[in-house]
Amino acid sequence: MKFAFISATTALIVAAGIAGAAQAQQSAATGADAILTGPGITMGTAATMPLKYVEIRNTDLVASKLIGTKIYNKQNESIGSVSDVVIGDGKSVIGVVASVGGFLGLGESYVVIDPASIALANENGTWKAYVDTTKDDLSKAPKLDYSKIMK
Repeated sequence: MKFAFISATTALIVAAGIAGAAQAQQSAATGADAILTGPGITMGTAATMPLKYVEIRNTDLVASKLIGTKIYNKQNESIGSVSDVVIGDGKSVIGVVASVGGFLGLGESYVVIDPASIALANENGTWKAYVDTTKDDLSKAPKLDYSKIMK
C-alpha cells in the first residue's frame, strides 16, 4: 500500500519534470518556490485549476532518494531508516515516517518525525538523515498505524 503511494508520487514527480522540459514555453515554478504557487493536490476525480509545470533544481530532493535513507543520532549510531513521506492536505511534507526496531523487516514499527527535526547530508554520494534522539527513545515514540490511513 505505501509502496504504491510512493511509486505514484515518484511517477508524478518524474512526469512533471519531463512534461516541464517538453513545455518550455510555459513558465514554471522552480525548486522550493514551487510549493508556493497553488493550493496543493486536490482529492477527487477532476483537477480544479489549469495544468502547471514545475522545474526542479539539482538541490531539490525527490522522495525516491529519501526512502531507505538511514537515520543516525548524534553519536553516529544507525537508529532507523526513512520508509515513507507524509504530505499534508496535498501541499507539503508534514512528516517523515521512520522504520525503527525489528530485524530484516520483522518486528519493525513506524513513527512519524517532524521534518524540521531532521538534518539531511549527502556524504560521498550517500544520503544520511540525522536526528537528536536515541534509538531507545525513537522506539518509544507514538506509533503510526498504516491501517488507519485513508485508503
